[in-house]
Amino acid sequence: MQPVSEINPAAKIVPDQASNLSKKEQVAEMFNNISGRYDFLNHFLSMGIDKGWRKKAIAEVSAAHPQAILDVATGTGDMAIAASKLLPKRIVGIDIADQMLEVGRKKINEQDLAQVITLQIGDSEAMPFAAGEFDAVICAYGVRNFEHLEAGLKEMSRVLRPGGKVVILEFSHPAKFPVKQFYKFYFRFILPTLGKLVSKHSRAYTYLPESVMAFPEGNRFCEILTACGFKNAIAQPLTFGITTLYTALKG
Repeated sequence: MQPVSEINPAAKIVPDQASNLSKKEQVAEMFNNISGRYDFLNHFLSMGIDKGWRKKAIAEVSAAHPQAILDVATGTGDMAIAASKLLPKRIVGIDIADQMLEVGRKKINEQDLAQVITLQIGDSEAMPFAAGEFDAVICAYGVRNFEHLEAGLKEMSRVLRPGGKVVILEFSHPAKFPVKQFYKFYFRFILPTLGKLVSKHSRAYTYLPESVMAFPEGNRFCEILTACGFKNAIAQPLTFGITTLYTALKG
């Protein structure tokens, strides 16, 4: 069996290398610390493009005609809220950062969506749901933070009904000049500086580019999805490859 670090080199990337906490614990602590500024930074640092990425992801989810949707690593609930446009009977969002969930619940209540969307503490590697409970599983920019990537993906497969669909958004690397060069400069210098200034967290927006650079993307991630119980895995680069939209069906 391949070591975790070979399957997913991003598993070695943590917010604080000097900490004795596990990656999972560090990630939860980091997001709790930036929860109050997370939404602003998310939209500001992506220049608002992230909203279009979520729309494309939800368009892929709609093909499954889902009545029950699970949003893994829901954070402040933006993907769950976007998925509500599909008019499912039920959306559940799980995350390990309770303060992110609190921000999400306020947004859900403000939009009068509490009867459809429920947010709760939940670990991607041990989900508190029955096998086949959901028609679709979505995850936006969360799989990169999993401590054990394969365990989380296998859980996504387990809770999906046969033929159910998984839709994942994750950052990736542009390959063409000049976007590749600008992206690297922005990710290494501008984003960490602005992120630290606004969030007041010294490592959150340094951890982001480091983990993105280490994460297996494109065809490699599709291979991992297939090994974890999915079929017909497809990687669709968006905005010159700044992010990638992955789709697959439960095998």
